[in-house]
Amino acid sequence: MSQTPVTMVKCLVWDLDNTLWTGTLLEDDTVSVPAAIRETIIELDARGVLLSIASRNDHDLAWARLTELGLAEYFVAPQIGWGRKPASIRAIADELQFALGTIAFIDDQLTEHAEINHHLPEVRCYRADQATELPGLPEFTPAAVTVDSRRRRQMYQAKFRRDTAREGFQGADEEFLRSLELVMVIDRAGPEDISRLEELTLRTSQMNATGVHYSDAALRGLLDDPDHEVLVVSMSDRFGPHGAVGVLLLERFPHVWHLKLLATSCRVVSFGAGAVLLRWISDQAARAGVHLAADFRPTERNRIMEVAYRFGGFAGEDCECLADLPADRQDGVQLLHLRPEPACPPATLRLRAPSLTDAEPDLRDWSEVVPA
Repeated sequence: MSQTPVTMVKCLVWDLDNTLWTGTLLEDDTVSVPAAIRETIIELDARGVLLSIASRNDHDLAWARLTELGLAEYFVAPQIGWGRKPASIRAIADELQFALGTIAFIDDQLTEHAEINHHLPEVRCYRADQATELPGLPEFTPAAVTVDSRRRRQMYQAKFRRDTAREGFQGADEEFLRSLELVMVIDRAGPEDISRLEELTLRTSQMNATGVHYSDAALRGLLDDPDHEVLVVSMSDRFGPHGAVGVLLLERFPHVWHLKLLATSCRVVSFGAGAVLLRWISDQAARAGVHLAADFRPTERNRIMEVAYRFGGFAGEDCECLADLPADRQDGVQLLHLRPEPACPPATLRLRAPSLTDAEPDLRDWSEVVPA
């Protein structure tokens, strides 16, 4: 019999008194954190499990003590106050945009567990005396720990700073994007990138052109295929890294390049990442003197990606070049066509990318031009 897959914990919410630290803060402002608890916090953070707090405490006093202990930096979206813990956990889930089924809670009080179980039955609860056992549980043990996993907390903290800056910015969206000092990097994927790229093909839906999942083995098999390009897209800005945010899978034929997959994280939709990637690949195809064909499967959720393709000039046009491509298509997958023309770099970000052609670089070379 096949086992039911374990739903991974994406965020562990800690109580403070007699759970994270020993003692009650309002009775003893020198409360301490046992070494084993500190090691658990550091280990889960390194695996990409976000950590937060739901505690009935004086916020300023508790946060000051966490800072003194060198642990404040490990916690995102903390809820420290006098409200009920189900409301605090729901607020954390909403801020992180996580499903409640991916949230876990640890507390020494079983009455708090009962209240969580009643109001938020999807949330998994753990006793305080289980804290040091958590890294050994399957729900806290991802199959692979990627570079992005290890810096997931920093990416969320950068997002919160970025969102705060956007709320206070007076000006047009394009001006705000320029102020971010965005950098997009497109690179040929290496073996260390594959786990994250598989995750992108599996989890993205709004910004996935086909919804096709490419397994780890399938992607690794294409790395050494001279007819294929497996490209990984990452982004950063003045607030910090966005991590790996996109994947392109391209197969080259004599007269046409076949874009078999384009998927980007929903986190970068507001930056127009999908449109930038389509402009870049169109520019590269124009330099190579070939047409572009792109697989696309319309769904209820990927309307934004369809708009990006249509706005980029892709259409259901018949062309002789399409005879180069295999005739079999997956169910529901349409083949879109483009006669590409050279394009200019985007005005809102700097893009660094490899050349996919033998053409000499010119003023349109996106890897060299830095927008004013």
